Amino acid sequence: MSLPSYILRRLALIVPTLFGILVLNFAVVQLAPGGPVEQAIAQLQGYDTSFNASVAGSSGNDSGSQATDSEYRGSLGLPEAVIARIEKQYGFDKPWHERFGLMVWNYAQFDFGDSYFSGRPVVDMIIERLPVSISLGLWSTLLTYLISIPLGIRKALHHGSRFDVATSMLIIVGYAIPGFIFAILLIVLFSGGQYLDWFPLRGLVSDNFDELNWWQQILDYAHHIALPTIAMVVGNFATLTMLTKNSFLDEIHKQYVLTARAKGCTESRVLYGHVFRNAMLIVVAGMPVALIGLFFTSGLLVEYIFSLDGLGLLSYNAVINRDYQIVFGTLYIFSLISLLLKLISDLTYVAIDPRIDFAGRL
Repeated sequence: MSLPSYILRRLALIVPTLFGILVLNFAVVQLAPGGPVEQAIAQLQGYDTSFNASVAGSSGNDSGSQATDSEYRGSLGLPEAVIARIEKQYGFDKPWHERFGLMVWNYAQFDFGDSYFSGRPVVDMIIERLPVSISLGLWSTLLTYLISIPLGIRKALHHGSRFDVATSMLIIVGYAIPGFIFAILLIVLFSGGQYLDWFPLRGLVSDNFDELNWWQQILDYAHHIALPTIAMVVGNFATLTMLTKNSFLDEIHKQYVLTARAKGCTESRVLYGHVFRNAMLIVVAGMPVALIGLFFTSGLLVEYIFSLDGLGLLSYNAVINRDYQIVFGTLYIFSLISLLLKLISDLTYVAIDPRIDFAGRL
């Protein structure tokens, strides 16, 4: 199979994969208690649902589960006409299969609808917050790879030395500390917590960012992004460092390395002309997962702690508030980016090792 044919087949497989993900998550979310209708009813009764979805969930439990028209009523004492208007407002007056079919059609056109609670288009909310998540993800990934790959190679070349043992201890400590705990520590130490006040506590740029010239804007951006990036790197570089080290150790002891040395190749030529290309294949294989984790999963609590309004924080608040429009919209974007990154990862294989053949791959 040629490379263009492989790319076309992989792109075609994205469609059923996204459909399956939407089916699964639609089913799971529909069964979750405390949906938007229940929260609206709870607010009409005077319950505060802004800080915890469990309040809405408990109010929903008092009135029954979430599925059908009559299940919202019970002992609530609200007129049926009011409940019907609430259901129509949030689109729950239609059967589930109609709602799902309409959602699939709209998502095919990248129309995610409007947020249940803010009333704003979900696409606009995602576009506004995507630069924050991309900034954190790109800089964290770049810094992680710039640290992990050279460190892993050096550890492999000096396996068992004092340097290897000392750095392994530091890596274990860094791996054991969750990113959000380290973020809090950085705030305490460097953001006016109890000691130094060197870095800003919140936001990606200053309030007067537009008034600064270009080099001041760069410095201001770097000043704000430094601590969140460090917090994310510390929790992610350990795995990549050990993966790089073990890959190099495995390749260094293979026969082709001994043959290259016997032919008089320099150590630099052996390492970076032969070993590096083969050892990096397994590192590249984990890049999509690392990117998705850094873009969204790892950045969730870091975004919250540093008051960075990114996609991770948006999706978290949407889940808490049962804002299905945002939940499905962000899930769709996450899944699509993940699938595309996986394809890019496979294409990177070819760039590193042209001997890879796609004939047996889907």
